[in-house]
Amino acid sequence: MWNWKYAFSILPKILSALKITIGATFVAFLLALVLGLILSVLVRSKVKIVSLVVRGFSQFIKTTPLLVQLYFIFYVFPKIGISLKPFTAGVLGLGVHYSTYLSEVFRSGIESVPAGQWEVAKALNFSRSQTWMKIILPQVIPPIIPVIGNYLITMFKETPQLSAITLVEILQTAKILGASSFRYLEGFTIVGIIFLLLSYPSSQLIKKLESRLRTEN
Repeated sequence: MWNWKYAFSILPKILSALKITIGATFVAFLLALVLGLILSVLVRSKVKIVSLVVRGFSQFIKTTPLLVQLYFIFYVFPKIGISLKPFTAGVLGLGVHYSTYLSEVFRSGIESVPAGQWEVAKALNFSRSQTWMKIILPQVIPPIIPVIGNYLITMFKETPQLSAITLVEILQTAKILGASSFRYLEGFTIVGIIFLLLSYPSSQLIKKLESRLRTEN
């Protein structure tokens, strides 16, 4: 049966672990954004071998479960001399995994830019970096912000998988508390409510943002 006294007693500990969950989400998200953009650019490379390697890497990552990748990074990397702390391993695994999805989002945005824009950049004698920073990316990013936001929420909801590599985020905290008291109902329920309270309002904000961008366009 539900015990309110016990629920309130463990709430501060779970909320304390929330900063780990949120921190892992945002650091992994930033990594996914940067790596995703790099992958989307490299896949357009005129050097065929580069394009093929990037496509193969992305396909491999997308078709392999995130949990397997996390285990590999945390437990196999030390065998080759690369030992990572749970937070670092979790951020790396989550970031790399979702970078392949964000690269597809960036790719679709880049391909939607009219060919004439590239010609304008060439006519203005812009360098490659100037072309991307001043002409292409300003047109690519605004329309894909809602999709990127949805991936941020998805990554937030994926953070419980990081408990598999001993990262003590909110789910792992609930597990530890449950194991010590043999009461799991309150801990897991609180974790579920926290995810709901953070994910649902965020999804609604993204929907409003998407509607606003469509109206402006």
